[in-house]
Amino acid sequence: MHKISPNEFANENWVFQFFISSKYRILRHVLLIVLIGVVLYNSTPEITEPTLVLLLFFLLFYSNMYVLVPRLLFKNKYAWYFLTILSILGLIIIFTKLFLAYFGDADMNDDGLNIPLFSVLILVLIAASTSIKLFQKWVVDKQLIFELEKSRTSAELEQLKNQINPHFLFNMLNNANVLTQKDPEKASQVLLRLSDLLRYQLYDSARDKVLLTSDIHFLEDFLNLERIRRDNFNFLISKEGNLSGVQIPPLLFISFVENAVKHNNDSVKPSYVNIFFEIRDGELIFQCINSKPVLKAVSYSGGLGLVNIKRRLELLFPLTYSLKIVNDEQTFTVYLTIKL
Repeated sequence: MHKISPNEFANENWVFQFFISSKYRILRHVLLIVLIGVVLYNSTPEITEPTLVLLLFFLLFYSNMYVLVPRLLFKNKYAWYFLTILSILGLIIIFTKLFLAYFGDADMNDDGLNIPLFSVLILVLIAASTSIKLFQKWVVDKQLIFELEKSRTSAELEQLKNQINPHFLFNMLNNANVLTQKDPEKASQVLLRLSDLLRYQLYDSARDKVLLTSDIHFLEDFLNLERIRRDNFNFLISKEGNLSGVQIPPLLFISFVENAVKHNNDSVKPSYVNIFFEIRDGELIFQCINSKPVLKAVSYSGGLGLVNIKRRLELLFPLTYSLKIVNDEQTFTVYLTIKL
């Protein structure tokens, strides 16, 4: 499920585009003039001088939109804003009465201006221009907030990934060092696989997205490396559904697998890590099951790796992932579901 950003919604919604896009500005003003003109020229005899009223309306409309709202309302000077509006309304009424008294039809001077109707129309016009300006500001502010959050999220994700990479690399080098001392022949196999792992670490994982099949191959190299180091260790990687072409953020599963390997070392019986990948109904389903040692009591707090991966999941897949960890007597299982 894709989370639509304010920027994407505004770009896809023609109503948003009409009110905020500069390319529709002239059309907006033309439609406004036509609409208000139709209302005023069809309101006679209530309004006897529609042309005068139309000019006053537009003077007030644009003064409010481009002067009063930005300089007073947007700067939280609410009292000054409302006092200014009331003062302007009073001045317009007085000016209109004087104009009609001197230049209007003498027989209609007394009834030439319907003050309640005139005041309501002005207030509606002011409210409309204020609403348009507030709406435009809200859209711009939402877009700005989204861009800032996106920038901050990207920086935090990069920091988390940079923490995961050295953490994993340190463990791999330590394993290679131990194996080199025990069995030099196996050490050559380790170095070959380690070179593939480092290539993925240095190049492929630097991208925003990698193929799921590449990440699975990376896990397979890692587990093969562990199997060379430990004679009583086995693993299984199962793949179901159409995994071809599916892209994910790099190093998304290694912390779970690394944690499973770290905590299942058993000197009494063979240990194992079983990993399952499945694409079903637009979802990526991941399971990692590891055996637990018989003699050693282990704390499965997860350490830095799992803390980081949980935070990465929150940032990468907000509201579109489900993570469940089950710690049984004999196994430790991670269930992860991601909507693609």
